[in-house]
Amino acid sequence: MILGLGVDIVEIDRMRHMLDTTGERLIKRIFTNDEATYALAHVEPAMHFAARAAAKEAAYKALSGNQLARAVGWREIEVCLRDDGAPYLVLHGRAKERANELGVGRILVSLTHSKAAAVAVVVLEG
Repeated sequence: MILGLGVDIVEIDRMRHMLDTTGERLIKRIFTNDEATYALAHVEPAMHFAARAAAKEAAYKALSGNQLARAVGWREIEVCLRDDGAPYLVLHGRAKERANELGVGRILVSLTHSKAAAVAVVVLEG
């Protein structure tokens, strides 16, 4: 049974501009150390940061519905990669509490990007 669905799009130029203007402060506020290490290791970090930001926002939307969900922070939703390169989400803190409250048994995430934008879809299954 689907318990939540979220989708989000982030413009890569906007992410690039935010990284250029707020840099390390933005990265530390929004991304985990592993997410930052992954994105910064690529030629076009803004594209990878944008995809992760879209996934976090999509997950936030999928978890929505009460005060606990509204209190979820950026770093409480983490985008990780399996050995085969497929993304998956790890929830921490209030995000994990909210998922438990909903009875989430599985989280599906899909990321894609073009030169202009990154898109993420998150499905919560019970």
